[in-house]
Amino acid sequence: MTDAAIPMKRTSLLQPDARTKSRNAAEARFRAYGFVAVLVALLALAALLVSILGNGMSAFRQTALTIQVELPEATLDKSGIRDPEVMKKVTTIGYGKILTKAVDAAIADAGIKIEDLSGKEVAKFLSGEAAAQLRDRVLANPDLIGRTVEIEVLVNGRIDGYYKGRVSAESALLDSNVSPAQLKLADALKESGMLRTKFNMAFVTAPDASDQRPEAAGLGVAVLGSLYMMIIVLVLSLPIGVATAVYLEEFAPRNRMSDLIEVNISNLAAVPSIVFGILGLAAFINFAGLPQSAPIVGGLVLTLMTLPRIIIPARAALKAVPPSIRDAALGVGASKMQSVFHHVLPLAAPGILTGMIIGLAQALGETAPLLLIGMVAFVRDYPDLPLDGFFDPATALPVQIYNWTQRADPAFVERASGAIIVLLVFLVVMNGLAILLRRRFERRW
Repeated sequence: MTDAAIPMKRTSLLQPDARTKSRNAAEARFRAYGFVAVLVALLALAALLVSILGNGMSAFRQTALTIQVELPEATLDKSGIRDPEVMKKVTTIGYGKILTKAVDAAIADAGIKIEDLSGKEVAKFLSGEAAAQLRDRVLANPDLIGRTVEIEVLVNGRIDGYYKGRVSAESALLDSNVSPAQLKLADALKESGMLRTKFNMAFVTAPDASDQRPEAAGLGVAVLGSLYMMIIVLVLSLPIGVATAVYLEEFAPRNRMSDLIEVNISNLAAVPSIVFGILGLAAFINFAGLPQSAPIVGGLVLTLMTLPRIIIPARAALKAVPPSIRDAALGVGASKMQSVFHHVLPLAAPGILTGMIIGLAQALGETAPLLLIGMVAFVRDYPDLPLDGFFDPATALPVQIYNWTQRADPAFVERASGAIIVLLVFLVVMNGLAILLRRRFERRW
């Protein structure tokens, strides 16, 4: 029988066979799996953001009381010479009594009567920071003494939490830091217009506060500390990282030594960050004698950690430049250095800048190495301007978040979530800057 006599099964391109149907079904399932994976990731991200925003947005609002306060000369400046050094002898206890008297007068003037409200509860109605705020204001302007001034002071953290849903009349019965009578007083003062909740810019600008004053805690020192460390990391890691990448990719001979360097750089990128903290503690604090909890030490530690994360993307960006660019530059008489710095490096700049900013963003969120070099310390004073400020005590945003989560008062949980929002804003801005720089250089070239 010849081949022509064998019956052939007729098929049509318009009629998919069983194998084609199976491949198409597998491809459709794979697309569905990918879509579900992306959807789950987006839902998880949305849940995380909702949780953080729900807990932290209230940190940007704060409840304060506006009252008229009489500043008697007999109490605040018996000498009458208005010398701030002499006036400093009056402690916050004296200013606290003046504030308590002012609150009593405001309650009486407004005709507010609360049963079972004791004088001690009125004194604790205000934040412990209120007396310090009034004292600082008087010392800054001694001419206020002898006058009656209108001031706005923070109320107790429990009163503030009452208007943010953390405290209720039922929970106040079980809480030694607040009473139902104080909550009734707060409602009466709010109805009279003296008590109001407003935007809290001090949360970003004020320093940290003690465990007893969560309503006064702010991120000012942490923001400055993080900014100083990022300046140090940028100044050190960018030139060193880019120079290392250019040398290894363009000029280094291919031998065992360069291979060893490349392997070590890759290994350093995988080393846990806490190891860099141990290195910083041993090298910069114990050996070099640099001060603990200073931005200079944190910046140096984060520089060591960030360098591999800048070198590797920079080398990848240099390697992505077509060899024809190098050959063309060399063909028209340019030297090796001219071809690299005039042609290759500008073309690789978008990738280098992107890797640099992502490395800085990762360094901004590091906590473990900073804990080991003492940046978890409680710091109230702002660091000076650079360069002296690099050696002053400070803390950092991720460390401040960690610190607040360890405190018992529920108001610090709100503060920690608010600090996470600030940190996320920093990271979004830095990543947005990376995208803008990349697009700008891509359009240029």
